[in-house]
Amino acid sequence: MRVLTFLLVLLFQMVSAQELALVRQDGKFGYINKAGAFVIEPKFKVAKNFSEGLAAAQENGKWGFVNPKGEWVIQPAFSDAKYFNSGICVVEKDKQWFYINKKGETLKMPASEKFFDFEEGVAFIKQNEKIGIINTKGDVIVPPTYQIIKSFEDGYARVKNNDKWGIIDKTGKVVVAIDYEDVGNLFKNTTWAKKDGAFGLVTANKFSPIEGVDKIWDFHSEDLTYVKKGEKVGFIDLKGKWVIEPKFDKARAFSKNLAPVCEGKKWGYINLKGEYVIQPTYADAEVFSADGLAPVKDKEWGFVDLTGKMVIPTNYQITAGGFGIFRKEEKGFVGGLARVKSGKQWGFIKTDGVVLGGKWFENAELFQK
Repeated sequence: MRVLTFLLVLLFQMVSAQELALVRQDGKFGYINKAGAFVIEPKFKVAKNFSEGLAAAQENGKWGFVNPKGEWVIQPAFSDAKYFNSGICVVEKDKQWFYINKKGETLKMPASEKFFDFEEGVAFIKQNEKIGIINTKGDVIVPPTYQIIKSFEDGYARVKNNDKWGIIDKTGKVVVAIDYEDVGNLFKNTTWAKKDGAFGLVTANKFSPIEGVDKIWDFHSEDLTYVKKGEKVGFIDLKGKWVIEPKFDKARAFSKNLAPVCEGKKWGYINLKGEYVIQPTYADAEVFSADGLAPVKDKEWGFVDLTGKMVIPTNYQITAGGFGIFRKEEKGFVGGLARVKSGKQWGFIKTDGVVLGGKWFENAELFQK
C-alpha cells in the first residue's frame, strides 16, 4: 500500500511539474505537453500560460485558475488575473486590484498606488510617486524612496534616484553607487555605465571609462560583450580590454563561443578571435541556444548548427515568445523545442526539424510550468 501511495504521489508530482504550452485550436484555448498531446483539451475562450503550476482561464466572463489536469483550483471569480510568482498573484475584482495566494486567499499587503507582480520573491510598492520593495510576507525591505526600480535579474536591480542610476540587491543594499547617467545589468560583479558623458565598466564599484565608446551592451552568458565605437562594433572583456577590435556594423552576444555579426547587410558568426566560422551570408541572425542551434534568416528563418550546417531549412517565421511573463525574450530553441510560424499557423519544431506531434495551431505560446 505504501508503494502504491508513493507511486501515486510521484505521478502527481510529475504531472504537476511538466511543462505545458498554451495553444488555440478552433477558437478555443487548451494546453499540450512536450509530446504534442493535449493535456487540457481546447475549451477556454480565453486563457493564459501556466506559472508555478497554475494557469489563469476564463469561464462565463470570470477568471480563475486551473491545475495541469484542467481542474479548477481557484474558482472563476475575478475580472482580471495575472501570473503566479513566488506563490502570489495579482488579481482584480470589483474594480480593485489585490494579491492572492495559491488557495485563492486574499493577502494583506502595504498600501500601494499600483499593484506590481512578484518577481524572485519581491514586489514593488508605490507611494507618493516613489518606488520601494516588499517581500512575500508584506514586509517593507526597501522603503519607497526611488524614482524607478527595474525588474530584478539574478538578485540585482537597477534603480534611479535624483536622476542618477545605480544597482541594489534584494536587501536594498547599494552594490553599484547611484551616481551614473545610465547603467546596465550586473554580471560577475561588473556592469557598464555612463558617467559625465563617457561609457565604461564598473567593477567592484570603481568606474573605468573606455575611450571613444558610444554604447555598451549588457554581458549575456560569456565574459565578452559588444561595444560601439564610432560607427563600428567590437567586443571587450570584463576588464574593458578590446578582445575584438570594432570592425563590424552590428553584433549580438557570444553564446557557445560564437557571436552573430553583420557587415554591410549580411550576417555571419565569428569565434573568440574575431574570425568567421560561419560566413556572412544571411539577412539576419540570432544567438546560439543551449541546444547548439541558431536562427538565421534568408526570406524566412531556419537554423544552423555550430559548424554552420543548415539543420532546419529557412521556411519559418520566429518571434520572441508570448505574453507578459517572458521578461527575457527567447528566440529559437528552448529546451529542445522552437516556437515557429508556418503560413498563418503556429507550432513547435524539434532539433531535427520534425514538427511536434505533427500539429499546427491558430496560436501557440512557449512551454511553461
